[in-house]
Amino acid sequence: MFDQQLANGIFLGAVYALFAVGYTLIFGVLDILNLAHSAIFMASSFVALALVRHGMPFWAAFLVATAFGGALSVVLDRVAFAPLRARGVGGGALGPLISSIAFGIIVVSVVRGIFGPDEVGYPTGAVLSANLHLGHATFTAIDLSVLVISLVMMILLSMLLKVTPLGRAIRAVAENTKAASLLGIDVERTIGLTFLIAGALGAAAGILIGAQFNAVGILMGQRIELKGLAVIILGGMGSIPGAVLGGFLLGLLEVFSVAYLSSSYRDAIAFAVMFLILIVRPAGLLGKRAARTA
Repeated sequence: MFDQQLANGIFLGAVYALFAVGYTLIFGVLDILNLAHSAIFMASSFVALALVRHGMPFWAAFLVATAFGGALSVVLDRVAFAPLRARGVGGGALGPLISSIAFGIIVVSVVRGIFGPDEVGYPTGAVLSANLHLGHATFTAIDLSVLVISLVMMILLSMLLKVTPLGRAIRAVAENTKAASLLGIDVERTIGLTFLIAGALGAAAGILIGAQFNAVGILMGQRIELKGLAVIILGGMGSIPGAVLGGFLLGLLEVFSVAYLSSSYRDAIAFAVMFLILIVRPAGLLGKRAARTA
């Protein structure tokens, strides 16, 4: 029983972590909460499903829909955030937050108009469904694929940020936009590529969770949006390792609360533990205390 729930929690936490990493990447660079991230997560999952239904193999559809999510995120930046940046509206203002909400509502409405309001699943045999065993735990090939893909994407992101010129540019922009510009960094290009990466990560999370549960619906973005915010707060705002840790922790908390208590208390217990952790560490598990200046 314990082994099975541990495996379930890890598989669920991997998706939460992947979704939250995209969230926290934008927050870390621009100091804004991109509340359209969940709409991109949902729309990309529908794109992958549509491609599979038209005969494309799942993994090819995954790549195309992930690219779609990245491109849609760039459109989001150009439409919702870039005009505000040009007018000097910073991340701490409400304008970017409201703008992202509006863009997300538009995306949800368009997807509902194209695909309808009903929850749908993948055709039989389109997704790997063979049962695998490890000790006393049983899981499917798609569960294992979700974990592996999520870990690989998060490792690649970490490497990109640490050792590549783009990663150094992203970190420079996150530290000080004006100083980065004076050093010759193309700030707008760097921000656009950051949105591309964040959108692709969110899209991948949406596609994987839709395949894992064989359920793609309009509300799937709304269901994960609050949990994504909880994860980045729990891990530490702007901390990518914190988002990964928080995602796995939240997934484990949810699964174990359902297994040993009741599904009715799943969200209550998970968020109560988050609340207690933040009382002890207000900056989150891996976050740093913000410096205050007079």
